[in-house]
Amino acid sequence: MSSMMLIQSGIGINNATAATSSLASFSANSQIFQRNILLKKTKTNPSSTHRKNISLSNVYDHGRETTPTSRNAAVCPKAVSDSSYSQTCLDPDASNSVLGIILGGGAGTRLYPLTKKRAKPAVPLGANYRLIDIPVSNCLNSNISKIYVLTQFNSASLNRHLSRAYASNMGGYKNEGFVEVLAAQQSPENPDWFQGTADAVRQYLWLLEEQNVLEFLVLAGDHLYRMDYEKFIQAHRESDADITVAALPMDEKRATAFGLMKIDEEGRIIEFSEKPKGEQLQAMKVDTTILGLDDKRAKEMPFIASMGIYVFSKNVMLDLLREKFPKANDFGSEVIPGATSIGLRVQAYLYDGYWEDIGTIEAFYHANLGITKKPIPDFSFYDRSAPIYTQPRYLPPSKMLNADVTNSVIGEGCVIKNCKIHHSVIGLRSCISDGVIIEDTLLMGADYYETDTDRRLLEAKGGVSIGIGKNTHIRRAIIDKNARIGDNVKILNKDNVEETARETDGYFIKSGIVTVIKDALIPSGTVI
Repeated sequence: MSSMMLIQSGIGINNATAATSSLASFSANSQIFQRNILLKKTKTNPSSTHRKNISLSNVYDHGRETTPTSRNAAVCPKAVSDSSYSQTCLDPDASNSVLGIILGGGAGTRLYPLTKKRAKPAVPLGANYRLIDIPVSNCLNSNISKIYVLTQFNSASLNRHLSRAYASNMGGYKNEGFVEVLAAQQSPENPDWFQGTADAVRQYLWLLEEQNVLEFLVLAGDHLYRMDYEKFIQAHRESDADITVAALPMDEKRATAFGLMKIDEEGRIIEFSEKPKGEQLQAMKVDTTILGLDDKRAKEMPFIASMGIYVFSKNVMLDLLREKFPKANDFGSEVIPGATSIGLRVQAYLYDGYWEDIGTIEAFYHANLGITKKPIPDFSFYDRSAPIYTQPRYLPPSKMLNADVTNSVIGEGCVIKNCKIHHSVIGLRSCISDGVIIEDTLLMGADYYETDTDRRLLEAKGGVSIGIGKNTHIRRAIIDKNARIGDNVKILNKDNVEETARETDGYFIKSGIVTVIKDALIPSGTVI
């Protein structure tokens, strides 16, 4: 398992080799195995046979909280003292009855240039990971081991990462678990590429319906959050829903940027409104205590927004996409409202934890730097009850020589010399030279190390090695992988430029954040 090192303010590092964390040292296989044992043992409890009579309209997911409310007491007892595993008793369990479908998204134009050479779910995250690791890990931690990832843009790096990270851990002798990429393809029946989320699933229904499951769990590949999908699925089953939509509580300030939903007293969705304002916004207020919020939080958060995460009963999905709405391209704007209009039971399920849609450069930047926040980061990679898995790279510990590092996260295999790093995320294999100052920056690192011979040859030709050159100063920037930043470079955006495209020069500026393109060369002495 990959690990990271968190450097808090005030800790000096001198001639020390940083040891990497081992909080998530167990494998996906061993965790799934343990969870199967827990579920099988608890299924013998006679009280679990009565759970169909218990309403789950008040069960919601706090991100890490697992203790149910008093109204939902008939759940499996916790078997591990320091674990926050779900206390659900699914029958049949999720590993046999749920198929995960992760949507890779479109071309990712709002994340460009990070998506220039990779699919959006393959964009690096949090020093050691990629975006796709979040929904896949949530699935594995929720005992869902059958997962398809649908994509059509720049899928080579995504496919490579998934095969290296999960292929050897998922099968077993029965070959029941898998994580596979389904790329867009043309066929006599479907001559076009994916036209939207619903169309992508429709084009692969012939394959998806072969799986002997009860539900399809539809997820997005560009969200940052930690969620127990077993609770989500249990709420779907016990409310006898056709579709269940994950919903996020919202205050009035944020609500105008989202598609909002209105519910009745049973948590059933009765109305949708896309980014409403004024009177339309006020009309979308709901009593969120129906979904489990306490009175104080319900007053602060009187709106609920769709997270773009759905549970569909299998037969309902097949009928909607083939028969009822054969031309619909999108789940959120067409299929789900359409299902409500024809009388299907569409339920809301409240998730009241950290969630971020990483759809823009600004959101991506803040989500990454949010993991350096203290005392509690926005999103933690250190939760051993629900770890985030990724590709095992077997890199050495990071080495820091006379470095002053504060409020930062350092990935594996870095070599950092006599420099200052503050409030930054430093990706794996990063090489940072003497005299460098890095502030408020996401440095993604490199895909490989250059040998000493390679470096000497480059220097002899006047070239620039991968990494950050001597006496360079970088502030409020994203440096993509394998970038070659020369000596005495200043990436400070002193003129406070908000937007500019300088692709031939190796960088863009979006929302005031400088983004250096993957494999770009920034010559020595450059000022941005």
